[in-house]
Amino acid sequence: MKILHTSDWHVGKVLKGRSRAEEHKSVLAGVIDIARAEQPDLVIVAGDLYDTAAPTPEATRLVTRALTALRRIGADVVAIGGNHDNGAALDALRPWAEAAGVTLRGSVRENPDEHVIDGTTAGGERWRLAALPFLSQRYAVRAVEMYELTAAEANQTYADHLRRVLGRLTESFTEPDRVHLVTAHLTVTGAAAGGGERDAHTVLGYAVPATVFPATAHYVALGHLHRAQRIDGPCPVRYCGSPLAVDFGEQENVPSVTIVEVTADTAARVREVPVTAAAALRTVRGTLAQLAELEQPDAWLRVYVREQPRAGLREEVQELLPRALEIRIDPELVPAPGSGARVAQRSGRSPRELFGDYLSSRGHADDGVQELFDELLEEVDH
Repeated sequence: MKILHTSDWHVGKVLKGRSRAEEHKSVLAGVIDIARAEQPDLVIVAGDLYDTAAPTPEATRLVTRALTALRRIGADVVAIGGNHDNGAALDALRPWAEAAGVTLRGSVRENPDEHVIDGTTAGGERWRLAALPFLSQRYAVRAVEMYELTAAEANQTYADHLRRVLGRLTESFTEPDRVHLVTAHLTVTGAAAGGGERDAHTVLGYAVPATVFPATAHYVALGHLHRAQRIDGPCPVRYCGSPLAVDFGEQENVPSVTIVEVTADTAARVREVPVTAAAALRTVRGTLAQLAELEQPDAWLRVYVREQPRAGLREEVQELLPRALEIRIDPELVPAPGSGARVAQRSGRSPRELFGDYLSSRGHADDGVQELFDELLEEVDH
């Protein structure tokens, strides 16, 4: 059977105030084109369909249309909720999904059998997929209790709970003539972050070892980390990455989807197919003169300006580089704390003097800013 593995669409993403709706339309159209060309038997969307738990109607329309289009090419489609998604809201879409032929699992349900999905390809290959949406630490404990595995003890770790839940969902992975699959949205210990993930859900407390997955699985399709990568484990474990760079920390990633070919008695063969529809993200550095010499790139820019701060500097950079979304003074030019800059003493000093000390400590020598502060202070005083 052939599988198309994608995740972390983050539809609705706003980058430094800039909507990426048009890029998302092009990116998902590209994913659908790849599916038409590859003709997979199964499409797995491993979480974070949306960028926010309260998606706009436009974002919801785009995601549901994309899932419907993937289903119409003839593939089975399974999508799970990620940490950015509202699991309950995704589950509320299940009547639509079932009518469209899409399997949607937004959050963990009380009946574990709802997370074990069976299918058969047109060629007769039988498959079974254990689908585990994102679990917070609190709900991981609840899931263990719901599935009546063992009592959830206070000192057990998140990884302990995930191991038990996955063990329950994959306990039927014993038939020799069936392809056994897992999809989940989580962080595996030792995996490389893509650069734009939500820190609270990638820190060590949320990381689990690859040994939580059973050796009987033919392929584990993961979402959450935005860089495509293979993980060493007891079975083939892989993040497919995001099909577009979500933030500037991901500018070195290569957006793609993963194509997997596997049978019940042969190992999974994996390849990446690039998705090139979104604008690239780039970081540039330089003085105003150096920035003026740059060719206008077809990319969104983060600009580190090698100039002393002054009023109007941002506007000058924006005029030179209209696609600059983030403009900052180069961190190398900002004095480090305790580097010898005079520290303001509050006692007996006027607000004007204190503000002047602050400007000096930040390497800011623009008289215009000091004059503006004086005007605002005078308005407040009167």
